[in-house]
Amino acid sequence: MGKKAGGKRTSPSRRDMLKLAAAAPALAGVAHAQEAPPVRREALENLTAAEADILEAFCARLIPTDANGPGAKEARAAHYIDHALGGALASSREAYRSGLTRLDSHARASQGAAFATLAPEAQDSVLADIEKSDPNFFSLVQQHTIQGTFCDPYYGGNADYVGWNMISYPGVRLSVSQADQVMAAHPAPVRRSAYDYPMFGRGGAALADRSPAPADHGQMPKGMGNHDH
Repeated sequence: MGKKAGGKRTSPSRRDMLKLAAAAPALAGVAHAQEAPPVRREALENLTAAEADILEAFCARLIPTDANGPGAKEARAAHYIDHALGGALASSREAYRSGLTRLDSHARASQGAAFATLAPEAQDSVLADIEKSDPNFFSLVQQHTIQGTFCDPYYGGNADYVGWNMISYPGVRLSVSQADQVMAAHPAPVRRSAYDYPMFGRGGAALADRSPAPADHGQMPKGMGNHDH
């Protein structure tokens, strides 16, 4: 969560989240309630509707939409997580079930309303508490949100290449010209999934997408598939 300034919590820093994204393996006194419920735009695969609403709001505060551009919500990071919980991140399904329940219970107890209905500043306050009281779960969601925001769009996140645009990632290059190597200017972005290229093929990607993450979590990046990391 953001650092304190003048005794008050600030919103999460996009710069801090982008620093985390650079190392991510996927290359992720306030009014209590709002009248309108969160909008559901994605079909659910593994989460319940209530869990998905909580997670959507959580991700949106980790990489928020602001004057600099879209964030995790537009990138569909929560959709990426929901999909992956049926495959590569299946071992984290129980961690999400219990963690999202605890998060919402804390929001109701401390703010008087469900987490997904709170104003952004109140959500930040709740998440700051969770970061201290439940650091493993907070870290798990943070890491998966980064993955979902900046991953290859094949996996269900990085919608419309929001994440790649955010960090000026030029996209997959099968060859690099001499002019590109000079790096005198930013190369024109290529907005295609790696699996749109025949040489990579979608068969292997689909198999990996459905398969649980390796049991040897020591070989996996922090937060990937195991909430104990």
